[in-house]
Amino acid sequence: QVQLAESGGGSVQAGGSLRLSCKASTSAGYMGWFREGQRVRREWVATVHKDDTPYYTDSVKGRFTISRDSAKNTLYLEMNSLKPEDSSMYYCAAGFVGFDGTWDLSGNWRYWGQGTQVTVST
Repeated sequence: QVQLAESGGGSVQAGGSLRLSCKASTSAGYMGWFREGQRVRREWVATVHKDDTPYYTDSVKGRFTISRDSAKNTLYLEMNSLKPEDSSMYYCAAGFVGFDGTWDLSGNWRYWGQGTQVTVST
């Protein structure tokens, strides 16, 4: 069992930046970020592989950076050049149970945080 707690969400103007954090109760191999909006089902954003290789959905490549501090059991998502369409509830995920490359499927993750809201205004 892994407990996850996100923080760092907020409201920013378009072009701004935010850094999300996810504190895990124990070390985790694969970890990821998803987001879910009012009109968008839970969507994969980024994953850090157990070997620390990052993977991103196309819409955030070059703008978002996923990283982790293993000593602190903390996952981060640095978000730059934010756009209104990035507005969503962002969720941290751990406990990946799928095959490599299938981390975009929310059903392949066992543990979820409570989410942190990101709102980007024009």
